[in-house]
Amino acid sequence: MTTAIARLEGVSTAHHHSSHSRLLAQKTTTQVSTVDAIIVPTSRPVAHLGSAIALARYHECTLVLLCSIWSSARHARKMAKAAGVDVIAIDMADVPANLLPSFETTTLLAGGKFRRPADTAEKRNLGLLLAQATGWERIVFLDDDIEVPDPDDLGRAVGLLGRYASVGMTIDGYPDNSVACHAYRDAGGDQDSFIGGGALAVGVESFASFFPKIYNEDWFFLFNDNGLRPSARTGRVIQQKYDPYHDSRRARSEELGDTLAEGVMWLMDNNQQLADADRSFWAGFLRNRRKFLEEVMDRVQGAPLESDVRGRMIESLKAARGRNWVIEPEMCVSFMRKWLADRETWRELVYRTPRPRNVQVDVDKGLVELGLALNCHR
Repeated sequence: MTTAIARLEGVSTAHHHSSHSRLLAQKTTTQVSTVDAIIVPTSRPVAHLGSAIALARYHECTLVLLCSIWSSARHARKMAKAAGVDVIAIDMADVPANLLPSFETTTLLAGGKFRRPADTAEKRNLGLLLAQATGWERIVFLDDDIEVPDPDDLGRAVGLLGRYASVGMTIDGYPDNSVACHAYRDAGGDQDSFIGGGALAVGVESFASFFPKIYNEDWFFLFNDNGLRPSARTGRVIQQKYDPYHDSRRARSEELGDTLAEGVMWLMDNNQQLADADRSFWAGFLRNRRKFLEEVMDRVQGAPLESDVRGRMIESLKAARGRNWVIEPEMCVSFMRKWLADRETWRELVYRTPRPRNVQVDVDKGLVELGLALNCHR
């Protein structure tokens, strides 16, 4: 289904920061460095892995495929091996239950309206732990719906690691945003995209950060105890198109994570610290967020859209607004406090996980160390 959008240049609102790009270093580089591993959290059928397999073959690096739902580790491994790629394919159902820690933020949201069933965070955390155990120093997280027109862009991104904790790539094709921000753009709003886990180079110094089980988990990975860790953007990838308004439950499930992450970004945009995110801040930010959602709905109503598209957008925005109304400032404060505690829990786990000595990569030993040797397809 196509949407007929009248683009309005420079449309903005006082209740939403449409871009956080000033927080990033925008880099152009010709230096291409070695990629140790490409890590793909995948839930789609293995046919979607063609781009990642081709990239791993080009860079002569290990491809890690973390599989669930419609993706099978056995079939994924077979496809990668046929292309001559060194591969580790793991079904998430086979990962030892005690390998990843039980986070306080996950417990806080479990069993209620804010529970997030997606396992993307667990997959990325497993990828970090595997990188630590094997001795990899420069990895790239890549989603299974991302294509990289210039494969050297991955090498250029990892070449900036060291100076920067993480380096993302510009998402072209379909924008990488929440449902609410997609609706804002489609109704004429001037909406940017930030870097994210869909195409993100990560260095060894960042393995001690983790992905919480919430929407925008990749933004929380980029944060440290004070704000955003030094991060950059370079290169270009293509995001496959999807329909963000297909099911209003998507917007509902995103709302808490979008509110929290945008709130933290709001602080940093205004040169404030995470310590400023007290109850008063969250009460004010929640008011802003609700006004923003109301403004977007008003703009959608007046935008030149096909009626069925407008209807689905409105339903999604209503779902986001309804979920936002049950978010209390105290919950935001509690989540952030527990997230800080979880960061310490994860750091302790990473530092307890030994890396191979003498800076030698030892993939097989790393798999044994994590108890994955018998549960992976290699």
